[in-house]
Amino acid sequence: MTRADVCAAAIADAFKDDGEIFASPMGLLPMLGVRLAKLTSNPDLVISDGESLFLAGVPPLTALGDVVEGWIPFRKVFDVVAYGKRHVMMGATQVDRHGNQNISAIGDWARPKRQLLGSRGAPGNTVNNRTSYWVPKHSPRVFVERVDIVSGVGPKRAAEAGPAAARFNDIHRIVTNLAVLDVKGTDDTVRLLSLHPGVSADDVRSATGFEIELPDDLPTTREPTMEEQVIIREVLDPKGLRFKEVPAE
Repeated sequence: MTRADVCAAAIADAFKDDGEIFASPMGLLPMLGVRLAKLTSNPDLVISDGESLFLAGVPPLTALGDVVEGWIPFRKVFDVVAYGKRHVMMGATQVDRHGNQNISAIGDWARPKRQLLGSRGAPGNTVNNRTSYWVPKHSPRVFVERVDIVSGVGPKRAAEAGPAAARFNDIHRIVTNLAVLDVKGTDDTVRLLSLHPGVSADDVRSATGFEIELPDDLPTTREPTMEEQVIIREVLDPKGLRFKEVPAE
């Protein structure tokens, strides 16, 4: 069992209670975790190839799959974002105390030090759909007191913007290489839900650029079952691509 396997199981757990919903994982570990969930805890998940097809089967990360359930051209994706039942897991260059996310730029908006992806779908995702984040390297550069630019909207900011932004805002989980977190702490702040095996609370504190809320009884993130380990290693990721994001110890 590796840290990458624990992260995959934690991501799968983020989707386990969603029922029949369109899962939109962005990135390798999110895709692995979502496909693991569909094969174990939530077979009702609807998954896609990330481009234009709904998949009936659950192929490995390196394959497109040969069982196609439907077609979703790119223009239809916006209909799903605005009106559909969807859970997206995105990346985050920065996340702040209140769960706001930045994937746009580092530094001042008018003259950034570094240009990133741009806001892309983050604003629409966070005000319309359940949204989670995957952070492969938990560090103070990612978890900052205040994001430079708000791309994805956290619950406090959504509430301040009014019902149109807050009604469907649901920042569900933040999974990192160290821990699992959410944004249901005091005053809608980031709090720690569990520590991955071998990680201490001090490890997370030193890797976080703001004071993070810890529950009194802090559990350890569960390890994947033997069945899940077999699925990860032999079915979904036999080539070990997950270790590119979370290296094996």
